Amino acid sequence: MGLLAKWLAAFAGVMIFAGSSSAAETSSPPLDPTKIEDWEAFDRIVNNRGITVQWLDFDATPRGTVNAVFENRTLSLQGEQRSKDGKARVTLSGAIVRVSANEFIFRGNIIIADTPDEGRWCSQSKDWRFAITQNRKYWRLREFEWCDGLTDYIDIYF
Repeated sequence: MGLLAKWLAAFAGVMIFAGSSSAAETSSPPLDPTKIEDWEAFDRIVNNRGITVQWLDFDATPRGTVNAVFENRTLSLQGEQRSKDGKARVTLSGAIVRVSANEFIFRGNIIIADTPDEGRWCSQSKDWRFAITQNRKYWRLREFEWCDGLTDYIDIYF
């Protein structure tokens, strides 16, 4: 079975079971369905290989993880990379609005804390664009100076 057929089968299964839960079981409002324009890109997101922010030393700090869950037609992401001492970190939490071949739109919160300097705190919730450029093997957040003028490179690998 091809990749597209597998995802369509999974999508159909989600649709069948989506109507079986009652409104009382839902603790938060439903998210908008993810618009999937490219199933191969969708697969790369679901099977991603982690997250980094350039301020954390790649030799001393392992790549963080990003958990992708496709439920009720929405692809949600929860991810984090932390320094070895646990203080410095980048986190993201939210859902993907749209996936195309070379980019995706992520609606959610991104936090950068205690990096590159202790006490730095950047947190914002909105729509974010991640894109693949120059044949790289990761999506890079395309808004570089969104917090305090420093250029932050946040990458999600595939």
